[in-house]
This record gives sequence, C-alpha cells and structure tokens, in this order.
Amino acid sequence: MSARVILAKLRHRQSPTREELVWFATALADGRVSDAQAGAFAMGVCQVGLSDVGRVALTLAMRDSGRVFSWNLDGPVLDKHSTGGVGDCVSLVLAPALAACGAYVPMISGRGLGHTGGTLDKIEAIPGVNSQVDEAKFRQIVMQVGCAIVGATDDIAPADKRLYAVRDVSSTVDSLDLITASILSKKLAAGLDGLVLDVKVGSGAFMKDLGQARALATALTKTANASGCRTTAIISDMSQPLVPSLGNGLEIAEVMRVLTGQVIGPVVSVCAALGGVLLANAGLAGDVQTGADAIVGAIRSGRAAEKFGQMVAEMGGPPQFVENWSRFLPEATIIGEVRSSASGYVTAIDGEALGLAVVALGGGRVIEGDQINTAVGISDVVRLGAHVSRRAPLAVVHAVRNADAEKAAQAIRAAITISPEPVTPPDLIVERVG
Repeated sequence: MSARVILAKLRHRQSPTREELVWFATALADGRVSDAQAGAFAMGVCQVGLSDVGRVALTLAMRDSGRVFSWNLDGPVLDKHSTGGVGDCVSLVLAPALAACGAYVPMISGRGLGHTGGTLDKIEAIPGVNSQVDEAKFRQIVMQVGCAIVGATDDIAPADKRLYAVRDVSSTVDSLDLITASILSKKLAAGLDGLVLDVKVGSGAFMKDLGQARALATALTKTANASGCRTTAIISDMSQPLVPSLGNGLEIAEVMRVLTGQVIGPVVSVCAALGGVLLANAGLAGDVQTGADAIVGAIRSGRAAEKFGQMVAEMGGPPQFVENWSRFLPEATIIGEVRSSASGYVTAIDGEALGLAVVALGGGRVIEGDQINTAVGISDVVRLGAHVSRRAPLAVVHAVRNADAEKAAQAIRAAITISPEPVTPPDLIVERVG
C-alpha cells in the first residue's frame, strides 16, 4: 500500500477503503507521507467525501495513532466538547458539576485560535495554574478530584496533529469528514464511556446556520456511537455571547459568579442540558430531566465550586481560590464604558466581531504560539432584546492602552445593532441530536 495509490483513487473520485484510511493515518503519524501528500489527501477527502464506514475508520485510526487512555474507576468516564463560540465558559462549570454527581471527567482541551476563546487559556488566567501536566499527574487529579482540564500531550492523536497543520494552510479546514475525525480522535483517546457535544449555531459560532450545525451534529454523533462511545449532541444558540464577558480572566470571573451562586443564567441552562444527557446516558440519572436537575443542584449547593477549587489547587493554583477568587484574577490598566450612539432595542450582536476585538486587544491569538494577555477583554455586554438609551453603556472595555480601548469601542459599536423595533431572542437550546 502507498500514498500514491490512495491519492490516485481520490483523484478519480473514489473513496479510500477502510484499510487504506487506516494505513494513511498511521503513515501520517510515523512520517511515511510527506506534507504535500497529506495536503493532497485532505483536498481529496474534501472534494470526494467519505462514507460513514470510512469516517469511522479514519477517526479510529487517528485515535489509535498515539496514546489511548484506559481507566479503572468506580464511576463512568464522561466528557463534553464544544464546537466553539464566544463567552463560552461551559466546560469550567460543567466538569466540576459532573464530578460532584459521581462522574469522572478527564477533559483534554485546547487553546484559543481565531475569534473563539480556549478553555486552557481561561483556566490559566488563574495564577499558578498549569494545564500541561504529565500523565501521572493527570490520572491523580482525575482519581482524587473527579475532574481535570488539561492540554493534550504530543502523543495524543499525532496523526490528527499532523493533518490539522496541513489542513490549516490548504483551505480544507471546513471538510465535515475531517472535522469529525479531528474532534473525535482526540476526545476518544481519553478513554471515554460517554460524550456530549455542544454544537453552536449563530453569529458567534463557526456554524452560522442551523443546517450546517445539524449536519455536523449528525456526523459527530453517528461516528462517535459507531466507534463505541455513547454520544449525544445538543445544538445551542450562539447569536450572542453566552456570558456577558469575553476574555480569559473576565470569563473566569463569570464562572466563579455562577459557581458561588451569585448568578444563574445561560451557562447553567446549557450545563443542565448537556450534563443531563450525559448523566442519563451513563446511568447516573433515571432520565435527562433528572440528570439536568442534578447538575443544577450540584452548582447551587456549592459542591461544583468545591470540586473546581480542588482541581485548581492540584494544578498549581491558589488553595483558597474559590473563597477569594476576585483578588487573584488579573486586572487591565484601562477600563472604560462603551456608550451607545443611538436609542432603541438590541436586535443583533455579531459575536465573531466581538471575539476578534478581544484578539486585537491582545486577549487571543492570530497564529498558534502568540502570547496572550489574560486581563484584557470585554465585559458587561448588553443582551439581545434589551432597550438602550442614547449614551447608555453597551459594554465595558478592558485594555492595556487607550488606543487599543478606542479601537475596541469602535468594533463593539459596529457589532451591536440598535433598531427601533424590539426582537425576541432565540431559544438557547435548539434541539438534541442522537
């Protein structure tokens, strides 16, 4: 078998066999195929597509190209994945809530790139926290606390790491087959018993319309279930930031307000929807509603906050972070309100534009490897449907320099549409798939 034979099949619009896909994934990991051949493969798959069987084969082969965890614990091993949005800090609330309900959550997460924030960047806004732990420490935290949110090591799905880098420069990132294999190869390498997928749709998401989101949710759930991991997807709305803050330290503050009972808002609703499905599928709840109630109970009782604090301490953060979280988080040197230039109702919010404004402030990455400032961002963003008066605040900018703050203010005003007639915000939970 050779890369040339497989690429020739794709060129003639023939899908590779299961065996050929397994061979190519293995060859990606061990270097038997060149970058040029990897790029040609990605383009071929993008144009020809894979069958359901082929998608499963590629996913499992990329998973098996590196380290695959196994666990021997007294509860189910569960996880969640989001396709990306703005103000989306659900993982940081859901993981400890699941742990408080008897699950184990070995959450291998990523960093931000583009307009969406990364869970690892957010948790590392807490002083001392190190998300790049070795396997022994990872296992210890999961076993003792019940949850750990860490970065992937180089031996997790190395075939995907190689292919993803090529896809990024060959304009093949948006292939449904390759997206599915990329997401699931890394998640399934964690040795999961169950997975829930939060597929975002709207202005702040990668999927802008429901048809795209539904297609991705269906591909992901079918592939994951066929791979032996019980999986359900929830399509949720991202037509506005999930929490009213964007930026790593600012989103941790929102997480702590939720975990300490200061606010109960959209994050809790999404956590309940996702966690309810996970607990029901894993047998920790009799049905989805009972599971959702258990997640909300874990948050409101403070048990999720206790788990979060234990996890932070085990990862190098302050032992008393939950009790004194506000004194530990970074603060920007310039903080100022952005005021509306018109009176009316908030009828649209361009979440992607807000996310890019945070990147421009230094709170995100343009290319992988960029350093970020965890103090900068945007807070107190108005909500869809709200009425604002002229000169009323639309948001608050947190910046390092006045010039940066002014540019962000201009971007915020352009991203928020004010109209004379009111609008009803869409439902937060759109539908369940799988």
